[in-house]
Amino acid sequence: MAKPNFDISTAHRWFAVELNNNLWPALEAGRWSADEAEQNIHAAHASCYHWMQAGSVANHARAELLVANVYAAAGYGESALRHALRCQELIAENRFAFEDWDFAFAYDALARAYILTGDAGEADEFLRQAQRAGEAIVGDEEREIFQRWFAVRRKSVGQ
Repeated sequence: MAKPNFDISTAHRWFAVELNNNLWPALEAGRWSADEAEQNIHAAHASCYHWMQAGSVANHARAELLVANVYAAAGYGESALRHALRCQELIAENRFAFEDWDFAFAYDALARAYILTGDAGEADEFLRQAQRAGEAIVGDEEREIFQRWFAVRRKSVGQ
């Protein structure tokens, strides 16, 4: 194979950012068709792969969070849980690499995954942890972003 005429690391980062940035609005928009869900799942995995090539452990965990959220939005609880747990594992192993808001979003993803898998006890526990972590976010803008996300997600799962 011929050597590309572009910097591979820069390309990985560009694709990771573009895919990530295009998926969050889709997540916020709500329900998808089966074709949209399939496309978004593939895009989330692609973003995660590119972050794993060109990003930090925080980028990797946030990409796992994105994958978990996309699977949850598509209604695939087991897959959502798998990726939410991987996000949580990366955070637990590297706590100081993360911002306070990372914890809130990770707990939220776990809660929604557990809701989809039918584990109400775990879902309730992680909803409480997400709410507490969200209230503890120091930055006003970051706390407001999380609170908006959390409020919409809670309504969508009947909490």
